[in-house]
Amino acid sequence: MFAHFGPAGNPDAFYEAGFKASAQMPAWLAGQNLTAYEYQCSRGANVREETARLVGEKAAQYGVKLSIHAPYYISLATEDETTAANTQKHFLKTLEIASWMGADRVIFHIGGIGKQGRPQAMETAKGAFAKVLESVVARGLNNILLAPETMGKRNQLGTLEEVLEFCQMADWMIPAIDFGHLHAVSGGRYTTKEEFESVFDRVEEVLGSHIAGNAHIHFSRIEFTKAGEKRHWTFQDPYGPPHEPLLAVIAERKYTPRIICESAGTQARDAKIMQDAYRAMLNKSNNYLTTSK
Repeated sequence: MFAHFGPAGNPDAFYEAGFKASAQMPAWLAGQNLTAYEYQCSRGANVREETARLVGEKAAQYGVKLSIHAPYYISLATEDETTAANTQKHFLKTLEIASWMGADRVIFHIGGIGKQGRPQAMETAKGAFAKVLESVVARGLNNILLAPETMGKRNQLGTLEEVLEFCQMADWMIPAIDFGHLHAVSGGRYTTKEEFESVFDRVEEVLGSHIAGNAHIHFSRIEFTKAGEKRHWTFQDPYGPPHEPLLAVIAERKYTPRIICESAGTQARDAKIMQDAYRAMLNKSNNYLTTSK
């Protein structure tokens, strides 16, 4: 068993090669030896069933694992009744698309704090999410994992602790750990192996070793301000966090997460850089174990 790597959405190189449709992505990714793809519904869950099923068929054919990112404008902490009702609809529609596509997980943002204090916003969000979970069960969609994401701005819910608290609300939930976001919101932390280890140790403490070893991970280099995340960059740009310490932890602990790269336009290329580095670390470790016996 190995970790899986792939891009969030379609990279520039995909279009530069003359491709246009997301149903062509699995074959293109297989050509890059990548095995994961996060389909973006971030600007709206507006995918036709025929399209979703075709993407799923191609992913199965080429051995690509699928996830879906739910719309950014989901807002579980809202006090506005219309926005709350729309949030429920966005969740259920995204899960329906995931079901058509054969995606095994949906990643989502918990939402902004608004004018509430952080503790009150968290309680509002948990109450709204409990209703989402009831609807998910009623529709038989609880075979799809739900993954709340750690966020990169201080005015949003989604600290590691808040994500772990959400993940305890149902047994079909896993954390989506965005290390670029953690780096940004902490003002530049998560650059050392020990800092990455501390995240996995905390996940294991709260949710168990299986989830810690099979988490959903987002990774990119991020520029940040005092408010947190400002902009995603590429591995060629001089921003953090570095990917090598993360991969060292994963390789040493024999974790098998799904790692989605969110670089700006080069997400597939940078996912391949991570995968190659990870495989090299595994090979080095295995060679050491073999020669030391």
